[in-house]
Amino acid sequence: MATATLAPPRHRHRSPPILPPSRISQICFFRGDLAPPSYFWASIGLTKTTHAPIINCSPSSASPEVSAPTAESCVNLGLSLFAKGRVKDALEQFDTALTLDPNPLEAQAALYNKACCHAYREEGKKAADCLRTALKDYGLKFSTILNDPDLASFRAMPEFKELQEEARLGGEDIGYSFRRDLKLISEVQAPFRGVRKFFYVALTAAAGVSLLLTIPRLLLAVKGGDGAPGLSETAGNAGINIGGIIVLLALLFWENKKEEEQLAQITRNETLSRLPLRLSTNRIVELVQLRDTARPVILAGNKETVDAAIRKAERFRTELLKRQVILVPVVWGKGREPQIEKKGFGLSSKATASSLPSIGEEFDQRAQSVVAKSKIKSEIRFRAEVVSPVEWERWIRDQQKSEGITPGENVYIILRLDGRVRKSGRGMPEWQDIVKDVPPMESILSKLER
Repeated sequence: MATATLAPPRHRHRSPPILPPSRISQICFFRGDLAPPSYFWASIGLTKTTHAPIINCSPSSASPEVSAPTAESCVNLGLSLFAKGRVKDALEQFDTALTLDPNPLEAQAALYNKACCHAYREEGKKAADCLRTALKDYGLKFSTILNDPDLASFRAMPEFKELQEEARLGGEDIGYSFRRDLKLISEVQAPFRGVRKFFYVALTAAAGVSLLLTIPRLLLAVKGGDGAPGLSETAGNAGINIGGIIVLLALLFWENKKEEEQLAQITRNETLSRLPLRLSTNRIVELVQLRDTARPVILAGNKETVDAAIRKAERFRTELLKRQVILVPVVWGKGREPQIEKKGFGLSSKATASSLPSIGEEFDQRAQSVVAKSKIKSEIRFRAEVVSPVEWERWIRDQQKSEGITPGENVYIILRLDGRVRKSGRGMPEWQDIVKDVPPMESILSKLER
């Protein structure tokens, strides 16, 4: 079936120091598989925050000499109100900001924060409309929507699936930035597809020109008379051109179909890479953070089947641990409603306090450090618990549809150290086969797998 890789970032609402308007701060979004990374620039009084396009400063950061409200001050006030739990009042401030002739940055901030408020209130359609406008008109990166834990409840809604599909296909209503990112990855994975498509188009055009030149000769050959070309030869040339056009167009359509399938697979992989797990130490990580350190085995099915598979795995616990196998049970129907605490956006402070941030310059440095990886590795045990089970179930069902499997069947997915799918299938895995096929961590094959 398919791959990919997750841990919600720390979420803090802080009042920044008063800074001059000319100061600029940069926000870098860590995006897992999607490349190249995107950067969001916010003019200060704006401070770095886990919200992509959020202007995160207190109302006091506005100039004391200006009494009239501005778009920036309304956004800042909205954030302050939200921090106090006054979501309805915060929405009013974000709406007001959009009426005060905001610049593109302020408009993006207002729309994005407004979408987070709607997601908190479980208003999926309104959240999707805000994000759609921000994507189309103000350059919001879709990876921000994938990364932000404040939108976890929205990602479990049908409206998110629709928005993601629109972004994958691209169009005037939503923009082409996400599709461009996907195509960059696709070109890396299939580097000669563009060359092949160019030759298919060029040869089709050449065959079309040749056919146009052959048609008058064919008409003369049919009429006959002095100087008329041979009918059989001319008809043969026309047939070759027509056959060539048909074959080349078929190859072009086949390449386009394979490209769309690959883009859909990359989208699913990116979604999987952002799914969260809770380790035995209660640390919440994204699946991508387990790359090079663990081989997740996803067990999806009804509770009885999954529990039975885990009990069987206990018999091979020692050998599986040598291979850094970590079990990820997903029980159908568990957590149908998004488990979001009503204390602000995203996860509770207790849950996120121990989690590694997944975006920002700080995380990019820490995630690459030996210390950060060794910490995660030391906390990996034999089993992990899924966070946001609705998101996990949605991904697995989408993957089942793409593989022609009836959604809801019991399935397993074994991932490699690099995050790609090693093996998948119906039912539950045979653990003795996994022990036989998967090399121990210290082996050369495991090193090549990274």
